[in-house]
Amino acid sequence: MKKVEAIIKPFKLDDVKEALSEIGIYGMTVTEVNGYGRQKGHKEIYRGAEYVVDFVPKIKVEIVVSDERAEEAIETVRNAANSGKIGDGKIFISNIEQVVRVRTGETGTEAL
Repeated sequence: MKKVEAIIKPFKLDDVKEALSEIGIYGMTVTEVNGYGRQKGHKEIYRGAEYVVDFVPKIKVEIVVSDERAEEAIETVRNAANSGKIGDGKIFISNIEQVVRVRTGETGTEAL
């Protein structure tokens, strides 16, 4: 099993959710996060004063999928989150050893 963590722009969340639903992936965890990459934040002007916003608001989407569905899920997230502009985000993939469904005790891919 693979865990796919995607850091995306907030306005792309609905696109990613819809795209994953279309391929039959429904479970996800969404967290509001702040950070920066190459863009290193940005400058804003508020009441005539310029200040630097070091951390840019982003959304972290986490899904766990079987090994067989991992590439499909990654490509789906990448295509849905892509705006073609700097700061579109990153996707991190890691291995998951085990999953246990709390309610039933099911393990492995049956717990997904």
